[in-house]
Amino acid sequence: MKYETVAIGLEFGGVVKIESVVLREIRMPLLQPFETSFGCTTERRILLVEVQSEGVTGWGECTAGEHPSFSGECTDTAWLMLANELIPALLHTEIDSAGSCPKALSHVRGNRMAKAALENAVWDAESQQLGIPLWELLGGVRKKIPCGVSLGIQSSTEKLMDVVEKELAAGYRRIKLKCKPGHDVQMFEAVRTRWPNIVLSCDANGSYRLKDQELLRSFDVFNMLMIEQPLWHNDFYFHSLLQRQLETSICLDESIRNRRDALAAIEMESCRIVNIKLGRVGGFSEAIRVHNVTAERGIPAWCGGMLETGIGRAHNIALSSLQNFTLPGDISASARYWEEDIIEPAVEVSPNGEIGVPQIAGRGFDVKRDRVEKLTVRSERFHARNKAHAEPTGPIKARA
Repeated sequence: MKYETVAIGLEFGGVVKIESVVLREIRMPLLQPFETSFGCTTERRILLVEVQSEGVTGWGECTAGEHPSFSGECTDTAWLMLANELIPALLHTEIDSAGSCPKALSHVRGNRMAKAALENAVWDAESQQLGIPLWELLGGVRKKIPCGVSLGIQSSTEKLMDVVEKELAAGYRRIKLKCKPGHDVQMFEAVRTRWPNIVLSCDANGSYRLKDQELLRSFDVFNMLMIEQPLWHNDFYFHSLLQRQLETSICLDESIRNRRDALAAIEMESCRIVNIKLGRVGGFSEAIRVHNVTAERGIPAWCGGMLETGIGRAHNIALSSLQNFTLPGDISASARYWEEDIIEPAVEVSPNGEIGVPQIAGRGFDVKRDRVEKLTVRSERFHARNKAHAEPTGPIKARA
């Protein structure tokens, strides 16, 4: 089957009129520290984008981390790009649908997480204007999303066993263990011995090298669904060499930045599974394109998580409704990460490990504006005065 990226808003005619954009940073402590091969995160500095358009507000979330570890972006660089380049460019441009955003922002190379925050807010606004759910505007078909869970590196095997037991009891359909050299075989063996039949995978975030291939081959005995991004973050070639030696499927994450990368990885047989993250590929438009090429080539896809608030989770749910998201994603419940989320209702996972896809217009979750305001540490509003002139009106709030 041939898939095409469709800017569905075009079918309804007209122009998406963006009147103003608010950029803000909020800070939210995690309920529990989350450790990966990059380090340990205890608090998130998150950029939110509000797009006001003809009586509706679309929301986007930037998934860049506090430091440029997962990607070359971080919270502060994303702020600069959004404030100085991307928001002014979008307000200077007349667009006819959210699918037109990539072209409007194309003068900026890279900075995909910053671009995604802005573009996804426009998709949200457009779906509200059309009176349809966001997932429907994207071309989704699934009404329920199967959920897995990603577990950070724990302080001990005993602690890990307790956490896995808790998440399995909550209904999650796939357990993913963050790993790195020195934190791998022992924990895989402990988990697999106790739970021989669960769907298990691991995520190395690029922490191994080809010299570790014998160690990585030893992972095959644990009957895992996949080994996610075992080698360099920007590599296809060496992953293709490694995949030939493994029975376990490699899943690529950081290496896949766009449709071309996905196609190259598939052609080179660098992986058998693809993780699609909205921020990593630059927003819904490119995520659909990546999804389509995986579907055409018969490669399973799933949606990865980036410690998002409920706004980012709502977008991940909408994306995961697309046809080829056939594996459980990292879209877990709000309560796993936050004492109180910034949306209502909070994202919840059913006892059988599913999230229902909202059936109301837009993203399907209300933003708790009072809580967002309380968490805001800086913000700036940008107005579109006319097609040829858009500028910030200055900070509307800033505090240390």
